[in-house]
Amino acid sequence: MAKTYAEASISKYIKRARQVFKSAARKVLIETNPFVDVKGGSESNDSRKHFVSRDITEKVLEACPDAEWRLIVALARYGGVRTPSETLGLRLNDVDWVNDRFTVTSPKTKKQGKPWRVVPLFPELRQYFEDAAELATPDAEFFINRYRDKAVNLRTQFNRILKRAGVTPWPRLFQNLRASRETELANEYPLHVVTAWLGNTPSVAAKHYLQITDAHFAQASAQESILGGATGGAMKCEVGAQQGVLSVSHGDSQQVTKLRPTSRVTNTSAAFANVSCEDKVTPTGLEPVLPA
Repeated sequence: MAKTYAEASISKYIKRARQVFKSAARKVLIETNPFVDVKGGSESNDSRKHFVSRDITEKVLEACPDAEWRLIVALARYGGVRTPSETLGLRLNDVDWVNDRFTVTSPKTKKQGKPWRVVPLFPELRQYFEDAAELATPDAEFFINRYRDKAVNLRTQFNRILKRAGVTPWPRLFQNLRASRETELANEYPLHVVTAWLGNTPSVAAKHYLQITDAHFAQASAQESILGGATGGAMKCEVGAQQGVLSVSHGDSQQVTKLRPTSRVTNTSAAFANVSCEDKVTPTGLEPVLPA
């Protein structure tokens, strides 16, 4: 079995079998649950995670045959919407153009008491929504109309689009588009906000969605760390809430690092607006000089 299925799949099947036999034992259909002591492995398969870059996404969008397919791809990659269930359920009146948000009906989370959620109308999405809305007939209810038939296999058609774009298919075609968006958003906003927008939980996001990208390594290696204190002499730091700039000086040299205007940085900056701090490092000895 291990040669045929991945560890994550085996773990999932064991979990389901344990639940089925537990129910049977509770109803006295069997004496004991044979799976009670069978442990499954991890249900997370990192080998199937793949970050779909924006460059690749734009190539795919250009290869899409019509506005509806462009919206399908954009909703998955830039809206984090589940495909096909949530995408096909989007109605024309689900978009609040004035307040820049749209409502997603979610069959998957309905059983957990969350039948819908509200998602920002991200700038990357607006044009694709508008294009599809303009082409909709007067009696249309949904954004996606041409591909609603159950006989239509979106995954098969998407593979054709990827081939036309000259892009190698990645694992979990639509889920990795959604995961790529969640990874991006997690870099910009608090995780509880991101998961509310995408309709999962922080634990599920961390286990199955969030990824380490090349951009993380590039960002980490391109900037000098401001953590760990001064390397010598007095360190002075000034934080400007409005400018989003951190000024760090070591001795006679000064380095100015511009921080990205994310919500987390903004919140931090606001908390320390116009604060100037100097660490009082005693220049002599290992112990601080105490007042007499």
